[in-house]
Amino acid sequence: MSGTTVYIVLFRGVGGATQLPMAKLREKLAEAGFENAGTYINSGNAYLKTDMPRGEMLKIVADICKNEFGFDKAILALSLAEWRKLIRDNPFPEGEKDGKTLHVFALDRVPAAENIAKLEELATGRERLKVVGKVLYLHLPDGFGTSKLAVRADKVIGVTATARNWNTVVRLRELAEAATK
Repeated sequence: MSGTTVYIVLFRGVGGATQLPMAKLREKLAEAGFENAGTYINSGNAYLKTDMPRGEMLKIVADICKNEFGFDKAILALSLAEWRKLIRDNPFPEGEKDGKTLHVFALDRVPAAENIAKLEELATGRERLKVVGKVLYLHLPDGFGTSKLAVRADKVIGVTATARNWNTVVRLRELAEAATK
C-alpha cells in the first residue's frame, strides 16, 4: 500500500491503577484495519501501519481505548521518521549506555520557554535536560526514582507529555521498523 506510515503510539499514564490490556488492544487495532499492529510491554506502547492521516488514526485509536477499555487519557503518536529523528537528536549519547538513566518525553507541542527554564532550575547534581522541538530529554545518571526533576517534569513542562526510557525508545524503533514490511 503506497502512502502508508508506521506510527509509534504512546498512551499516557498506563501503569499502576490505570491498565490498558495490550493483547486485547493489539487485536482491536487489527480489527480496525491497522496493518502490522503490535504492542510493547504493559506500559502503553503500540505501533501500527496505516494510510490514514495522523488525526484520523488517533481518533480511531482513542475511540477503541475509550469504548473497549474505558481508557480516556492522552494518546500521542509519532511517525517512524519522527521517532528516528528523536533518536538521532539525542543530546546525551552517554546516557545510551545505560538505557534506564536517559528518558525521552514526547510532547504534544513545543513548551513555553519559561517552563523549560523552571525545569532547568529543578536540575541538581549531574542531572541534565534539553528540549528539542516537541521532545524533552532527561539524563539522570543517579536514577529516575531519586530525582525531583523527574517527578516534577511532567507538571512543570506545561504541555501533555509521556516519558519512555532509552531502552524502550530503541526497542520501539526496532518494532516499528519491522512493521514497515
